[in-house]
Amino acid sequence: MHFRSSLVALAFLLISNGSARADWSIETIAGTGKQGFSGDGGPATKAELDNPFGIVRGPDGAFYYCEYTGQRIRRIGKDGTITTIAGTGQVGFTGDGGPALEATFNKPHELRFDTFGDLYIVDMVNHAVRKIDMKTGMITTIAGTGQPGYGGDGGPAVKAQFKQPHSIQFGPEGDLYICDIGNHVIRKVDMKTKRISTIAGTGKPGETPDGAPVKGTPLKGPRSIDFDAAGNLWVCTREGNQVFKLDLKADRITHIAGNGKKGFTGNGGPAKLATLSGPKGVAIDAAGNAWLVDTESHSIRMVDAKTGNLELMIGTGQKHDGPDGDPLKCGLARPHGIWVDKDGAVFVGDSENHRVRVLKK
Repeated sequence: MHFRSSLVALAFLLISNGSARADWSIETIAGTGKQGFSGDGGPATKAELDNPFGIVRGPDGAFYYCEYTGQRIRRIGKDGTITTIAGTGQVGFTGDGGPALEATFNKPHELRFDTFGDLYIVDMVNHAVRKIDMKTGMITTIAGTGQPGYGGDGGPAVKAQFKQPHSIQFGPEGDLYICDIGNHVIRKVDMKTKRISTIAGTGKPGETPDGAPVKGTPLKGPRSIDFDAAGNLWVCTREGNQVFKLDLKADRITHIAGNGKKGFTGNGGPAKLATLSGPKGVAIDAAGNAWLVDTESHSIRMVDAKTGNLELMIGTGQKHDGPDGDPLKCGLARPHGIWVDKDGAVFVGDSENHRVRVLKK
């Protein structure tokens, strides 16, 4: 009887979890699945994309995203129309002081808007952060010299050196935070003085103990960042396969997810005990849940703020293209960018499927 009762309880749990997932559905909002560049001026769902990475909603209500190997920034309007706003499609580091549409990039990686409505782009292999003035359409470099290195702290950000910066986010005070992944540090540009400093990491990879101070503690490949409502900085470490929360005011690091080993285990259980597989994106929603792009497991996973458990939200763990509908049957292909909207919808750059998808209830 006890065994049968356990089976009944297990069945009920599975049904409950299934019904919870049944509240969610996934659909493609841009891309046909074919890699390329086409469709400007028409429906985004009929356009060809080229490796969509970072994605963000702009102050105009449209979505903007990077095409990593397409070397462009494109916009999906509220009516579903797609257009290109920056980049010629050629590889280079040109165009500063002129129209963004005439500029060249070298693997644009992520993008964010500041409070003035201007767009900032991580130009990864150019080791720089660039800015588009959205009123004039002009582009400039605001951080980085274009040469790899680790230098410039205390001085102007435009004279600083980075080593393949990946992720950026604006903090609650309006300053710009940059994942300088090749140097294993997180840096900050004071947007009033335009000076740069290192705020986390030592410059060398290393273990990040739970409870350690932010200052002087190593990070192992800080790859993606976001801020929560309380002003804490969340960090995914790509090589470390972990997620941490940095309380910058209290100077304390809290371990959130990942046991440090690479894998795809632990779904439904404590996030700290789970294995992650090259996490390359994080977004914190209004409830404090942490949405993770677990790139090498081709999935989107979520740390539940209430339970501390890690939940699989999109993907099968295998590289595949869709189908849309049931998110747990929808295969992804090395996804990167993620954005959680105010209404809780989750937008994903499904990179090697050359699509942008949305998960919503």
